[in-house]
Amino acid sequence: MTRFMPENNSYDAHARACSDDDLWGQVKRTVNGKPLPDAQIAMIINRVSTQLALDKSDTLLDLCCGNGALSTQWFRQCTQGVGVDASPHLIEIANTRFAGDGRDRYIVSEALSYLLSTPENAGFTKAVCYGSLQYFSRERAGALLSALRENLPTLQRVMIGNIPDRDRAALFFNSDRADNVDLDSPLSPIGVWYSARAFSEMAEASGWQCEISMMPAEFHASHYRFDALLSPMERASQ
Repeated sequence: MTRFMPENNSYDAHARACSDDDLWGQVKRTVNGKPLPDAQIAMIINRVSTQLALDKSDTLLDLCCGNGALSTQWFRQCTQGVGVDASPHLIEIANTRFAGDGRDRYIVSEALSYLLSTPENAGFTKAVCYGSLQYFSRERAGALLSALRENLPTLQRVMIGNIPDRDRAALFFNSDRADNVDLDSPLSPIGVWYSARAFSEMAEASGWQCEISMMPAEFHASHYRFDALLSPMERASQ
């Protein structure tokens, strides 16, 4: 299952090659080329909603939102939502299908660029980046986490979901072939793999407390992925 690859235009091209109603295929939220079953999608929706403790007081930012099919499920629980994605085609779908009442917005932008240009008074209280951060280089991923902390000071929680677990890569490859695979390339099909410890250290260096957790065993990727819930560290007094 692949998502946003910042250095590779194939992400947008793939979405354009899919039919208009193949919402999960457009964002490759698939297993063996088939869209995830509704029960699996529901687990993702519920997991993020619970981890972020979404409610009607929230304004939610979804980074690398794709076509908005997941975003809209979370935005419905909030006062307002903003989805950001680098694919013009997917953002067009999101705006056509899910932004009809004008309450929520979907914006074409590379995620880090958006954060660096967003004013501090944007008012976001929660943020999610699901199944996408691994398609940034480690340097840009760290920069993105830092930008979330520095540029959006009103954030209370951030969910980084579906991160490939380096310590369990062999379970995904079903053999020792993981030793022969580049686990550090954002251009690979799975992206950059992180150990839970390494990801926590990157988050903490960016000003976040980090809580690592796993999806339930019945989730299709629970054996090789983890989630990270971030909350802001207290700033040292001047």
